[in-house]
Amino acid sequence: MKAAQDIIIAPVITEQSMASFADKKYTFKVATDATKIDVARAIEELFGVKVEKVNTMNVSGHTRRMGRYEGKTASWKKAIVTLKKDSKTIEFFDGLM
Repeated sequence: MKAAQDIIIAPVITEQSMASFADKKYTFKVATDATKIDVARAIEELFGVKVEKVNTMNVSGHTRRMGRYEGKTASWKKAIVTLKKDSKTIEFFDGLM
């Protein structure tokens, strides 16, 4: 089993993800082989909160050009974590608002 730090790679900070903080929904970039159960356990272990549900999606890489050369950015996996109503918020995201 992977460590929690290996499953949760980084938070995703966008306008849309910040708008969902009021509903206790937080967005993270996660390992591509992580399951919903792995993500829920990692969030509970790292931040000490109670997870209600996890939605995951695979984000495909975008095509980028540099002059006449064309390449592709890496594909990654995104997880939207919803916390339970009686759970506390994640302190890391409180400083962003």
